[in-house]
Amino acid sequence: MPATPESPSPGLAPSSIVSTQDRRGPSPGKTIAVMPAYNAAATLERTVADIPAGSVDEVILVDDCSQDNTVEIAERLGLTVIRHEKNLGYGGNQKTCYRRALESGADYVVMIHPDYQYDSRVIPVAVELIRLGITDCILGSRIRSRRETLAGGMPIYKYIANRCLTITENIALGQNLGDFHSGFRAYRREVLETLPWERNSNDFVFDSQFLAQAVHFGFKLGDVPVPVRYFDEASSINFRRSTKYGIATLAVLGQFWMHKLRLYRSSLFTAAK
Repeated sequence: MPATPESPSPGLAPSSIVSTQDRRGPSPGKTIAVMPAYNAAATLERTVADIPAGSVDEVILVDDCSQDNTVEIAERLGLTVIRHEKNLGYGGNQKTCYRRALESGADYVVMIHPDYQYDSRVIPVAVELIRLGITDCILGSRIRSRRETLAGGMPIYKYIANRCLTITENIALGQNLGDFHSGFRAYRREVLETLPWERNSNDFVFDSQFLAQAVHFGFKLGDVPVPVRYFDEASSINFRRSTKYGIATLAVLGQFWMHKLRLYRSSLFTAAK
């Protein structure tokens, strides 16, 4: 097996992880936050500290063979830690995250990068929109305005690429999202149970494939604004990998339409048996 689960540290959770049984009124369901991690030691604690008290029942961190002390910090914080025996890539990491969240009985799953680039204070807002049935998938949008995005540190080439790809994806998929390439996402359990995401790439294009699948299977997508945070410790793929990701994303849109028009049967858009 590529991953070996380990139990959370004794003494358990930080103040931000509180059981839904402690809330007043009927339980709104179990919320689990998952963090696909690689060398996140410098930012993990800040990301966890910003999770609002009582908003999640468990935080699962999947470490993809980090070279720093990400695992030690995660265990000290009381997170559930899973360590990969070999590096599986960003998409492979998410697959482990979602398998474990479903096994743990999650009704709502929030994926947030542990690099502090995304504001984890938004978690209860995103989950509530899903719980109310307004949407099935929520993305955190970093593009509230051009000035704010660039002032937050997003490189100009990334901003231009993001805008071009997001506009193309909105047109191709019939959506109106602000940022298709966010590292903050929340899903209803049924989304993860329906989409054949196990067939997706283990690379960064996993995210593009997942959203195209969500549209194909009829789930409602939405977004919420999140502040932009670009700094030295925040993870970011280089220009070469960004270009590869952009081309792969366009290929996903081509597969989506070829499958829709019945010109080509893609396993990405065929229900899992």
